[in-house]
Amino acid sequence: MIEGLLGFGAMFALMALRVPIAVAMGLVGVVGLGLMRSWPAALSSAAQEFVDIGSYTLSVVPLFVLMGNFVTRAGMSRDLYQAAYALIGHRRGGLASSTIAACAGFGAICGSSIATTATMARVAMPEMQRFHYAPSFAAGSVCAGATLGILIPPSVILVIYGIMTEQSIGALFAAGVIPGLVAAGFYLLAASWITRRHPDWGPPGEKASWAVRRKALGRIWGVLALFALVMGGMYGGFFTPTEAAGVGAMGGFVFALARRALTWRALMEVLGESARTSAMLFTIVIGASLFANYLNFTDLPTALRSFVEAMDVHPVAVIVAICFVYVVLGMAMESLSMMLLTVPIFFPLVTSLGFDPVWFGIIVVCVIEISLITPPVGMNIFVLSSVVPSIPTTAIWRGVMPFVAADVMRMAVLIAFPALSLWLPKWLNL
Repeated sequence: MIEGLLGFGAMFALMALRVPIAVAMGLVGVVGLGLMRSWPAALSSAAQEFVDIGSYTLSVVPLFVLMGNFVTRAGMSRDLYQAAYALIGHRRGGLASSTIAACAGFGAICGSSIATTATMARVAMPEMQRFHYAPSFAAGSVCAGATLGILIPPSVILVIYGIMTEQSIGALFAAGVIPGLVAAGFYLLAASWITRRHPDWGPPGEKASWAVRRKALGRIWGVLALFALVMGGMYGGFFTPTEAAGVGAMGGFVFALARRALTWRALMEVLGESARTSAMLFTIVIGASLFANYLNFTDLPTALRSFVEAMDVHPVAVIVAICFVYVVLGMAMESLSMMLLTVPIFFPLVTSLGFDPVWFGIIVVCVIEISLITPPVGMNIFVLSSVVPSIPTTAIWRGVMPFVAADVMRMAVLIAFPALSLWLPKWLNL
């Protein structure tokens, strides 16, 4: 166990020296395994991880990334926002609520929180600024709503969790639906509470006629069709998750082409961005896998389980403690790296306590959502700040705090009622 803790210390020391986290994890993993076992074994393990990254199962990741980039290019995010705006934008705080609803819909075809933040910031922020929304409230609603992108399926984070823990990706996707809707509901309640206390922070927008509403709703058929094609095909037994991702990417390409949003240059940009994002994800996966191999050799997961058993605490208290650890780590680490680093340690402990591994995956993703909007490394805040530099970062931090409180309440509900996550997978016999 001491060797594992020393490994964590070495990794955080390298991160403090501004070594990229993927390199820090991989370096500590290889060197630690070489010192504890042998250098040939360490190098062989590293080589195997580089080979495994090209497996068929992992090909689902770049395909979902590609689908998200195509639907972004096709302007589906704007259609979702305009449909939500037409329905509820005329209410107090309606533009913020429209943003959250559009983020939930966009998360169903994108799967990336960062991409959702960047896209919705460009779509929603100009409208909220036009109606003189409080900058902190407007920014907070975008950053918080965008976290739904990694929970509502398809989700790249859930895919990687499923591969790491050998859980059904289809079951994880199904398990994320109701918690995602619950999360959106809590965010909408938070927005309503804010505007009730400060009516001038979210003035109502223009009321749309029923003709405009029907037209706006008619334009989101592409989103619904693509979601039904990908998820329906997978749960209907027509596609494997990897094939569903390929079909989704092709569907996104067809929609972007039909809307004349793809020039040759735009296509190259989409492919280039997808390749860069996939390479970044795979680099982090390789580094985390090398570090996980080292931790498993130090027997840290087993030692942690023995320690918890000796403490004789209630299993739910262990889950709460794990959530607290994730919140603390989220203040210094990027979300995917945090999950890849901790799941190999916590997963054996959680399953030994009798918790459902699919439910735990949803809990992990929900806590990671909180880390995306908490200081000082909340990635969504920095993405929005880069898109809308006129809003100070401190104002964005203030704006997300009510939504962080909503996240904490939502976590309590999901921990207290596991059926919210597990009912749909069981109903679908997954």
